[in-house]
Amino acid sequence: MAINTIVWGENVHEQSNTGVRDIYPDGMHGTIAAALNTDAAIHATTATLQEPEHGLGQARLDGCDVLLWWGHAAHGDVSDEIVERVALRVWEGMGLILLHSAHFSKIFKRLMGTPCNLTWREAGERERLWVTTRSHPIAAGLPDHFELENEEMYGEPFGVPEPLETVFVSWFEGGEVFRSGLTYRRGAGNVFYFRPGHETYPTYHNAHVQTVLRNAVKWAHNPQPALSDATDAPNVPVERALEPISARGLQLHKPGESGLR
Repeated sequence: MAINTIVWGENVHEQSNTGVRDIYPDGMHGTIAAALNTDAAIHATTATLQEPEHGLGQARLDGCDVLLWWGHAAHGDVSDEIVERVALRVWEGMGLILLHSAHFSKIFKRLMGTPCNLTWREAGERERLWVTTRSHPIAAGLPDHFELENEEMYGEPFGVPEPLETVFVSWFEGGEVFRSGLTYRRGAGNVFYFRPGHETYPTYHNAHVQTVLRNAVKWAHNPQPALSDATDAPNVPVERALEPISARGLQLHKPGESGLR
């Protein structure tokens, strides 16, 4: 079966800025979904901030294998309830791909537990992305490096946890460098952050970028059944211990009590 994928976009600049709308008449989310759907192994649909529950109702998320998230201007408008809903699905095994300014999204900060801060400059600089892990599935079919003629600069230091893998490093025309492709595991879910994609540039029309996104969906997909107890913290009573034991000392909790969180 095809990987059930949702491309989430805040869909703000596409509506308010004619330049962005000219580049992405179907929205960035629409352009990304169309690129993913060129691969028969992926079935991509879209969701936006403006829809009820941001297009991420519980039933739809339960059926989602991989979620892509693009945000920039409206991070604060995303419901905390939806953020927690997405986080739980990641812990259960749903893949998550964070794009460009989603480094400051509520969901990325929630999963990273760090400020996710960086330096930046909007000057339409050339960006050269180097593949640092050539054997990684996300880099399949790519040259050793590729360039984007115009992009927003992100620079180090990047306030995120040490990743499992660094797949891409970017160099910018102004001299800065940035870790632009990072993988993580959160619970049973695979997480990938991919930097390029400022809304005023045609980045998501680039063939190499589209290859990265298709590869990333396949990498992030966990074919195993979703965990049904991702946040459970059961109290195992003495009588159910694998080896015979007797309770000793002061007991803070009563038998069967769920404990403190």
